[in-house]
Amino acid sequence: QVQLVESGGGLVQAGGSLRLSCVASGSIFRIDNMAWYRQGPGNPRELVAVMTSGGSTNYADSVKGRFTISRDNAKNTAYLQMNSLKPEDTAVYYCNAVIIMGSMRTLEVWGQGSLVTVSS
Repeated sequence: QVQLVESGGGLVQAGGSLRLSCVASGSIFRIDNMAWYRQGPGNPRELVAVMTSGGSTNYADSVKGRFTISRDNAKNTAYLQMNSLKPEDTAVYYCNAVIIMGSMRTLEVWGQGSLVTVSS
């Protein structure tokens, strides 16, 4: 009934930039937190950045100053701008959202994942 669709991953050289997008669709009343996670080869999934509906943000120490999370509430969309990319940023990036549906039921929803590969 609700889904997150990501776009924007790809291959980039170290030092380059990419922007990921995540669009929520379905029977949505309101979206609370929207976040980006990542899972690199052989690593557990980790939180990269999160933004509340009010605009507060939190970042993993490893990406502070390089990545920026933003959202357009009117479009039910979140973005992750990634600058100064490093090979260790290589991972599958997942969008995550806490969505209050039209029925007032609350769901935690995940996107399908976008592969970001940073070459050295």
